[in-house]
Amino acid sequence: MDNRSDKTCDTVPATCSDSDHPDTAGGLSDPVKTLEVPSMSDKMFSRFSDFVQKELGIKMPEAKKIMLQARLQKRLRKTGITTFEDYYNYVFSPRGREAELASMIDAVTTNKTDFFREPQHFDYLFYTVLPELASRNMKAVPHSQELSRSQGHGVSSSPSNTASEPRSVPLKIWSAGCASGEEAYTLAMVMSEFASRYPGFSFSILATDISTSALKKGTAGIYSHERIEPIPMPLRKKYLLRSKDQSKELVRMIPELRASVRFQRLNLMDKLFPIRNTMDIIFFRNVLIYFDRPTQESVLNRICQHLDPEGYMFLGHSETLSGLDVPLIPIITAVYRKSF
Repeated sequence: MDNRSDKTCDTVPATCSDSDHPDTAGGLSDPVKTLEVPSMSDKMFSRFSDFVQKELGIKMPEAKKIMLQARLQKRLRKTGITTFEDYYNYVFSPRGREAELASMIDAVTTNKTDFFREPQHFDYLFYTVLPELASRNMKAVPHSQELSRSQGHGVSSSPSNTASEPRSVPLKIWSAGCASGEEAYTLAMVMSEFASRYPGFSFSILATDISTSALKKGTAGIYSHERIEPIPMPLRKKYLLRSKDQSKELVRMIPELRASVRFQRLNLMDKLFPIRNTMDIIFFRNVLIYFDRPTQESVLNRICQHLDPEGYMFLGHSETLSGLDVPLIPIITAVYRKSF
């Protein structure tokens, strides 16, 4: 696939006919009231950082104290709490766990992603991985059974009147650490393009993250013009709708694309993941860098439990499995297959 992008957006369809008020879902929040918040003491940094590392797996060394303080100060101002000690006690009280803990987790986690990030991966996926998996999964499947398996997700060819025809078992993809959905929708566009060239191909995408606010943005599928710049113009024309309010400069993924992605909250530090199916492909990119080496190994092994034998794992280009005991064999840069 050609992932070069055009910097203009004039040819995106000029209507958002299925809009669920997209202008209210652009990630804007109410102004945070002005409130003086003292600096975070070493003691309180230790308490917060211990929680972040133990419960979220994120490395939180002393060098990140200023960053953590700045992020949590916003939550203190938002809640009207004046000290970090009072905020900590509130967050871990029964009431705070229900009302504030998710917001605190959102504040301390990093949700950085882009459309078509590390584009070589999507070229390899489109030209090498998908043809192989589609051919391997092709079998005679009754059409009614195919619909039941896919549960309406993904893009597939039009129904046929024949009772049984060669069709591909739906391909299952997992975007782990999906942030606000850019990677998941990139995958959906790539899969949809492949489906248009490969009759009978269908797919479903699971997108997971620990951040509830990021998942809300992903589910809405609404992005600014600036965010969609990496998307090639032909794909913008095909898969994006412009907001009715031109001043907002927002676009939304078309309903068919949104329907192909299921967003779900998941903490990678949990011992068991609420995922029933094994995946053909897992994108787990640029998440390991936030974990220490023991956590990297344990998380990868749990994720691999949900990867099909000979399934593909995509990691970030800056991430390495050197020294880790995991069932993955390198194929090309940052692409692995599960070993038996």
